[in-house]
Order: sequence, then structure tokens, then C-alpha cells
Amino acid sequence: MSFLMLSIEAYLATYTLSLFRLSYWKFGPTEIRILLAVGNLALLNHSVVTLFGTQFRLFDIGGSIAILGMMLMLIVSMVAHTTQLYREEPIV
Repeated sequence: MSFLMLSIEAYLATYTLSLFRLSYWKFGPTEIRILLAVGNLALLNHSVVTLFGTQFRLFDIGGSIAILGMMLMLIVSMVAHTTQLYREEPIV
């Protein structure tokens, strides 16, 4: 859901601001593929991670971190684009 919302925000920014951004904070598709490759290699040795005394699967933790990161990117991007749109066409 967070990836879809981030995509929609990128589409709206492209339409309204003529600004298409493929990556956020120097984190783009290539970096995501590298991160997934590293995660797969780590999964070979450690499929379970212990956090706060509780065991979780490695990809569950990675997926949760990815969702939180995308939601943070979405919020920052929405605020920046809304501010830019307001400055370009203020309410009189």
C-alpha cells in the first residue's frame, strides 16, 4: 500500500509540477536491488533475527523497515510538493 501511495504521489507531482522523480534521498531502483541482493545473501545464513528478546523472520523485519521508509518518503514529499504548489498559486 505504501509503494502504491508513493507512486501516486510521484504521478501527481509529474502532472501538476512537471517534476518526475525516480529516486528519493539518493535511494533509487538500483539501490533497492542491491539491498534485496544483500538481504538474500544474509537470509542464507540467518533466516531468523532476535529483536528485543523475540525472534522474527529476517524479511519481516526488512519489509517493516521498508514500509516505514516509504511512508516517511511519502510524507516528506507530500509536504514539499504541497508547499511548492501553494507558493506557485496562493489563495487570494
